Amino acid sequence: MTVASPGLGTASPEDVGLSSVGLDRVDAVVQDAVDRGLIAGAVTLTARHGKVVRTRVMGTDHRFPRKPLHEDTIFHIFSMTKPVTGLAMSILADRGLWHPEDPVAKHLPELANLRVLAGFDPAGKPILEEAGHPPTMLELMTHRAGFAYGSDKDRSETRLYKKIEPLRAATLDDFIARLATLPLAYQPGSRWQYSVAMDIQGAIVERLTGRRFAEFLREEVFEPLGMVDTAFFVPATKRARLARLHLSAGPLHLVPFHNIMFRDRFREPGAAYGGMGLYSTVGEYARFAQLLLNRGEWEGRRIVSEKALAAQMSNHLPESMLAERFVAGHMHFRPGFGYGYDGAVVFDPVAAELPVGRGSYFWDGAAGTWFWVDPENDLLYVGMIQLFSYTAPPLQALTQTAMADALLDRRSA
Repeated sequence: MTVASPGLGTASPEDVGLSSVGLDRVDAVVQDAVDRGLIAGAVTLTARHGKVVRTRVMGTDHRFPRKPLHEDTIFHIFSMTKPVTGLAMSILADRGLWHPEDPVAKHLPELANLRVLAGFDPAGKPILEEAGHPPTMLELMTHRAGFAYGSDKDRSETRLYKKIEPLRAATLDDFIARLATLPLAYQPGSRWQYSVAMDIQGAIVERLTGRRFAEFLREEVFEPLGMVDTAFFVPATKRARLARLHLSAGPLHLVPFHNIMFRDRFREPGAAYGGMGLYSTVGEYARFAQLLLNRGEWEGRRIVSEKALAAQMSNHLPESMLAERFVAGHMHFRPGFGYGYDGAVVFDPVAAELPVGRGSYFWDGAAGTWFWVDPENDLLYVGMIQLFSYTAPPLQALTQTAMADALLDRRSA
């Protein structure tokens, strides 16, 4: 079935250079995860040259009792919020409100003079050292500024983050105030570490605009793109469309939602976190993805400049760092596979050993949602599931690989 999305037309696969049989093989990758009981169900969308060629609904929302999924099912997209936050920052870069070389503290003075955690003394007191330089905005945009999530039990900073609990803050100002009491987890620029960096960016948006982060996204991104179901909460009138979240520990079972997030998902939160909070549908996220492929234009309106988007969708990690081959969830960073602003970038498909076009930009979410845009092949793909676990197969990489065989005029090496 092909479902149109406002701002996107529809076409048959062959009309835009895609093989229907090849797309069947892409679907089969996801269907196999359903058939094996690894996920309950999925909704996926493929578009090329601005045309939706296929929307698929596979499996169910949950099995006992059975509830169907639909094209307009609302999913918690968790970290797929991050590229949207990156777009907000790109819009503000266009306005000259921040620059990559700026110290983060220029925009958040509370974060000035942060010291670096060097370990703990025998009494358990933190040992701090001076930062080699103040964290910069470029480092913040690329998870290299020295911050952390505080969820990795093997990291020394985790005990400090758990004590302060910055992500339990009621407002973004409170979130920054809590962070200001914590040391940096490592010397700025010295490594890549998944972190609260995008949540910090949300606070920067508020400071630079004087508007709440959720309001900024609604007025500057969602409303222009017609994304009426994308928000930081699900209103009562849409609750029946919200997909159920599963956890895999043997057989699939539902997760009590309060164990996953810190707020009521049916109320607008006081703190809209830019790293994890959005809900959306497959069709609406496809509009965001198409905006990236459109180089910042939507139905004749300029949302963001080509220059700002090019910076967001270009690798900013040095080759020496990528040679370390670090991992974040299903993302395996390596030569050719780097990181832009708030999302991964394949800048050398041959080195990355991934058959996508050069400049492909993507990310995923903790509940298994994933997307990518491939500017070289003018292609986008969005997949939505709800499994808060990494027991599902790496559907991002698997569908990217399968999609390569569906391209009748593939332009990547």
